Amino acid sequence: MTRKQRRMTIIGGSLAVLALAAALVLNALRDSIVFFSTPTMVAEKHVEPGKRFRLGGLVQPGSLQRGDNLAVTFEVADGGAKLPVAYKGILPDLFREGQGVVAEGALDANGVFKADTVLAKHDETYMPKEVADALKKQGHWKDDYGAKASDSVKPAATTAQGNPQGAVR
Repeated sequence: MTRKQRRMTIIGGSLAVLALAAALVLNALRDSIVFFSTPTMVAEKHVEPGKRFRLGGLVQPGSLQRGDNLAVTFEVADGGAKLPVAYKGILPDLFREGQGVVAEGALDANGVFKADTVLAKHDETYMPKEVADALKKQGHWKDDYGAKASDSVKPAATTAQGNPQGAVR
């Protein structure tokens, strides 16, 4: 073998090993790449109890029940399926029925999602892309979400002289 052939063999072998390593890593992370799963996705995948994942959807109106020692239960739905959630801790200030939520935890043997972290969306116009896409798929998307964001931009206030506030002459 000449030096050139030996060098090409080493480079080719290195690239093959690198490609194999990348394929193995991506295969292992395949389920973890998704930001969250909706209740419909959980039902379709038949997630086994004890496996940690993120659950996202809308808190069902009328499902929030508060218990002792900061324990709460509620249902998360995506229009196609509902999943009961149990959480013990302080809920975010913006957590409400009918609002979007992402909870992190695992299913128990009874099919109840035991959450250890609950995140609520931060204002009325914000909607994570994944939640919006899931709602569009289910037919529960409101077209005025985008309009509210553009309507909230207001012109700068002006002084009595007609100059914008804070403007220097």
